This record gives sequence, structure tokens and C-alpha cells, in this order.
Amino acid sequence: MHKAAFLVYALVVYGLFLATFLYLIGFLGNVPGLPFTVDRGPGAPLAAAVVLDLALIALFGLQHSVMARQGFKRRWTRIVPPPIERSTYVLFASLALIVLFLLWRPIPAIVWDLSGPTPRALVWALFAAGWVIVLTSTFLIDHFELFGLSQVIRHARGRTPAAPRMRQPLFYRVVRHPLYSGFFLAFWAAPTMTGGHLLLALGISAYILIAIRYEERDLVHLFGHDYESYRLRVGMLVPRFPGKASRPPRK
Repeated sequence: MHKAAFLVYALVVYGLFLATFLYLIGFLGNVPGLPFTVDRGPGAPLAAAVVLDLALIALFGLQHSVMARQGFKRRWTRIVPPPIERSTYVLFASLALIVLFLLWRPIPAIVWDLSGPTPRALVWALFAAGWVIVLTSTFLIDHFELFGLSQVIRHARGRTPAAPRMRQPLFYRVVRHPLYSGFFLAFWAAPTMTGGHLLLALGISAYILIAIRYEERDLVHLFGHDYESYRLRVGMLVPRFPGKASRPPRK
């Protein structure tokens, strides 16, 4: 029975993730009809809005960073069964975003506002491209593994996970973290940038840069020299042009 329960749990969590992911696109894009967006929601004095919004960004970042570390996972799986550990991570990540949506306080001051239909259309195209890159990147590295479904299916079939292999499909041949590159595009591509949107973009960008450092440390530990060599050849978030190879890491 627990195998069926694990599968139902993983499917429900995956459905919650999809709904949250779609809402995040609408949240950043200020889609009409949504009750809460980055620029639409309950007001607050500027200082209170900044403090609360920064706390929400920090909550999101800490949840992602702490729960993704191997040391935390080893302790966490003493409580949460290993087959649903990843689904539980996805659940907490989705809940952290939902809390951000509900409690976010817009800061309406205009930082920039592009005029003319062509510039605005180009920025919206970049916004859409960012999300396409994000979603495509998840499938390139095994979408269903990333969001916890593969683990419960293997458990239900009595199979053990295969040894991790280092691959560089498509985007990963030119940048090491295309998923994060897509998020950068999506968060910064705004034809009208408000103070609240800028604060969110800055906060998420800072989290991404910190997260990459820890993620790459784990990847070096997992793949050793192969990943070190890959890191020297391929840019982190943007393609590395020929002739600008990184220096070897210091010992």
C-alpha cells in the first residue's frame, strides 16, 4: 500500500508544482485577473514592504539551498522515506512560492518604462524565451527525476537508481546552468520595471549566484575531474567565447 501512497503523493505534489510554476509566470508578467502579482496586491509603507519582501525572498532561498544539500538529505531521509524525499523538497519549494505570492507587497515606484510597441514586444519575447529555456532545461536533465516522479516509480517497480552520469545535452554544451540562465531572463525581462519587481529580480539573482557555488561543489564531489574540466570549458550562465578559457583552479 505504501508504494501506491507514495505514487499518489508524488503526483499530487507534481500537480501543485505545475500550478505554482504557471502562477509564477503570471505573477512576474502581471497577468490580468490574477489577485496577486509582483505589482498588484495589498499595499504597505515602503520600509515595511522592503523588509517583508526581502524576508520572503530569503525564505525561498534558504528552503531551496538547505534542503538541496547532501548533508541535510542524509538527516532528512531518516524522517522522510527516500523514495519521496525529492517530492517533499518540491512540496516545500512550492509552498515557499505560494507564501511569497500571498504575502508579497508591491513597491510601485517606476524604475524604467519602455515606450513604443517594438521595444516592449522584444522584452516580452525575452521574458517568454526565459521560461522556455527553464522548462526545456528541466527535460534535458530528466524532468521527472527533478520533480520526484521517477523516484517513486522506480520504488514501485523495485528498481534501484542507475549511477549518475555526466551529460551535456543541447544548452548544457554552451552554458553549465541554462536553467538558471532562463530564470535570469524571466526575472529581468520587464518592459515596465517597478521597485518591487527590481527587488525580487535582485534577490533571486543573488540567490542563484550563491546556489550555483554550492551546487557546483556537489557536482565536483560527484563527478570529480570530469566536472572540473567541463567548468573550465563552458561558461556558467552565458556562453564562453573562444580564447577566454578560465584559469585552472587554485590548489
